[in-house]
Amino acid sequence: MSAVAAPTVELNVTEAAAEEIKKFFAAEEDLPEGAGLRVRVVPGGCSGFQYSLNVEEESRQGDFILDQHDIKLFVDMFSAQYLNGVTIDYTSNMMGSGFTFENPNATGGCGCGTSFSA
Repeated sequence: MSAVAAPTVELNVTEAAAEEIKKFFAAEEDLPEGAGLRVRVVPGGCSGFQYSLNVEEESRQGDFILDQHDIKLFVDMFSAQYLNGVTIDYTSNMMGSGFTFENPNATGGCGCGTSFSA
């Protein structure tokens, strides 16, 4: 009988994104030690799925918990299949500023950069 490897998820957060995420944490009052950023995929957007980022006080049962730049990332099992290998960045230009997601798993996307299909 061979052992089945537990599923894993790998997320990459750039230094620029980490700095912005830390600003969100600093703006929140009374966050507990176990607080982190929930990164997930939800149905919607113009291509079928969209990304969601929320500050949460603690992880949930079944979450993958990753640590990037001293930031805890919480990823649920459903989202993990779409987020493996994704790089989260933060960009600022004439068109505005915000988080961007580079997803090697996406089969399509749209101009807004926050929606994709897989």
